[in-house]
Amino acid sequence: MAQTLPVPTPHEITGPALAGTTETMVLNMGPHHPSTHGVLRLVVELDGEVVVNVAADVGFLHTGIEKTMESKTYQQALVLTDRMDYLAPVSNNLSYALAVEKLLGVEIPERAQTIRVLMVELQRISSHLVWLGTHALDLAAMSVFLYAFREREQILDLFELVSGARLMTSYIRVGGLAYDLPADFLPTVDAFLKRMPACVDEYEALLTGNPLWLERTVGVGIIDAEAAVAYGLTGANLRATGIPYDVRKAMPYTGYESYDFAIPVGKQGDIYDRYRVRMAEMRQSISLCRQAWERLNAMPPGNFQTADRRVMPPPKSEITHSMEALIHHFKLWTEGFKPPRGDAYVSIESPRGILGCYVVSDGGPKPWRVHFRSPSFISLQSLAHMGKGRLIADLVALIASLDPVLGEVDR
Repeated sequence: MAQTLPVPTPHEITGPALAGTTETMVLNMGPHHPSTHGVLRLVVELDGEVVVNVAADVGFLHTGIEKTMESKTYQQALVLTDRMDYLAPVSNNLSYALAVEKLLGVEIPERAQTIRVLMVELQRISSHLVWLGTHALDLAAMSVFLYAFREREQILDLFELVSGARLMTSYIRVGGLAYDLPADFLPTVDAFLKRMPACVDEYEALLTGNPLWLERTVGVGIIDAEAAVAYGLTGANLRATGIPYDVRKAMPYTGYESYDFAIPVGKQGDIYDRYRVRMAEMRQSISLCRQAWERLNAMPPGNFQTADRRVMPPPKSEITHSMEALIHHFKLWTEGFKPPRGDAYVSIESPRGILGCYVVSDGGPKPWRVHFRSPSFISLQSLAHMGKGRLIADLVALIASLDPVLGEVDR
């Protein structure tokens, strides 16, 4: 049976300080501190500059997304998922769409599945570039930030090309995709993928062997495999401890079982290992994008949405010649589709770890309940375990290494 580890609350730290029963100093770090990567408050107990205890106080960014979904049709609710982890909107779309599709029991065409893989892997690279740039910036390495955002801009341009939006694309829909790929999309992706490996080499040349980077990351924020499992860590934060768990391999979805890729792992579970794992993950994502690109390049044009008429309207040719098809089209987009009563859960490997989506249907056109298992929320509870005994400056590096997104934490 896995061990259970304590997670301090803000009151456990502030209470003794307010009562005057401790000689340590309590410091509020945030909720608008630049290194908290969102609206996060950390209550830190310090002995000089050494961290005695730390607790995360969340909820400042609460949007009520899960509750709001209950008043939207299933397709309308999808646009809200973009706003959770705002560095990986396409991944959010996919987790929700897969859960609803499981509830409906619909089949997704191979072309749509391949495009989904390409899009979410581009999204993983984009997310990791933001992590890399901001992590380096927190430790005063500004050049890496500028280089990383240079490549991220190109990925956002690709998203704009395919969906019309750079960030909140809502591109992956229940039943397939919002649109097919434009004619110039695959050549543009090809040019990006040819350039990207050299860019990753450039980032590593600046950081991987840099003495200052090594001093701030090696042996700092260590967590072993057993503790990582006890705290529920997933994604790169778990794999950095040596556990090769990736949902894409363990429980394949969207055809990942047919792709060739490795699971990068670390050894020590410190900040440096988390850095090395994510850098290796970017290289694996480039390879996955190339494999998906080759399949799409060789694939004739075809359906990018399911043929199941419960979910998708009939084609325009049918609507033009059939009053019945026209009425069905009108009802589908005004009333929405109605999955059978029941529930479904699907988890995917988002850039931050296991992103799970649980959907409950009461048979109506709107979800009765939607809940997400967000990796960022769970990662934050390990802060105290990793931060105790370290300097407060190490706490800045530690938060960045966990790569939390507060929109996903609060929802």
